[in-house]
Amino acid sequence: MDLDALVAARRAEWDRLDALGRARRLSSDEVDELVTRYRAASADLADIKTSAGRSVEGDRLSMILSRARLRLTGAPENVLRQLPRFFVHQLPAALYRVRWTTLAVAVAFVVISSLVAFWVSGDPAAVAALGSQAQLEQYAKNDFTAYYSENPAAVFAGTVWTNNAWIAAQCVLFGITGLWPVMVLMQNAVSIGQAAAILISFDRGDVFLLHIAPHGLLELTCIFVAGATGLHIFWAWIAPGRRSRGEALAAAGRSLATVAIGLILALALSGLVEGFVTRQPWPWPIKIGIGALALAVFLAYMLVLGRTAARRGETGDLTEYEAGTPRLVAG
Repeated sequence: MDLDALVAARRAEWDRLDALGRARRLSSDEVDELVTRYRAASADLADIKTSAGRSVEGDRLSMILSRARLRLTGAPENVLRQLPRFFVHQLPAALYRVRWTTLAVAVAFVVISSLVAFWVSGDPAAVAALGSQAQLEQYAKNDFTAYYSENPAAVFAGTVWTNNAWIAAQCVLFGITGLWPVMVLMQNAVSIGQAAAILISFDRGDVFLLHIAPHGLLELTCIFVAGATGLHIFWAWIAPGRRSRGEALAAAGRSLATVAIGLILALALSGLVEGFVTRQPWPWPIKIGIGALALAVFLAYMLVLGRTAARRGETGDLTEYEAGTPRLVAG
């Protein structure tokens, strides 16, 4: 192949492709022309590399093709422009999808922890199995309440936030196993039930409820949502419907993994309540009211804003531009 002859013959076509790639706006006819010239120039570049190897002309044509390809495929949207859509549409829609499963998880959690609390507290042998009398009395009368004030507020809030965020993230990320969210929820339900049983056995059940309520309303709700999300991902793998398991799992993972980000932020709020409110010598109605307000904000975001986003067709998944064109399924 004569490289000089090819360049002379194609220069005008390549210049036209370059002009189309640089244009700010293209008509429908110009888009078609861009695609046609892109394909032709790609074939020319392949001929140049095969016959002449690396060359100045080939490098120039490669740059023109790169610019045209970017024009055809588009550039990623600015992250700052994506944030409003994420928080106003994607995240609330994803939370709204798991609302009923969250309610079922919450009911099961409360039932299990209550059964453990009343069964253990009503059986002296079961209480004794949790520790010696001195240890249990120390925990019931001192350690349980001291836990909320033994460290600086900021340090304590950060510690409980990271711990709870990790628990929530595990439920979502390992939800595909089906067993992991159930195990995490069971462990926490039993743990809370045992703590309540110890305080009930020393006639301090009211202390338990008063110290758990301010932060626990939002904190436990977030854990319930995390468990429900993990179970939804597992169910997408078990019952994919007309889609392949991989497609169903990918869609569920994309749409519901956003929940983990939302829960991290919500748990930061509950951590602030636990670190800065629970320890305060304020009247309990005020402290519980603050916790209830935090929960109300989360539920309004999940149910009200989420319902609005769902009615607009949002599922929490990426847009078709971001995730790629889906495969159509008949039937």
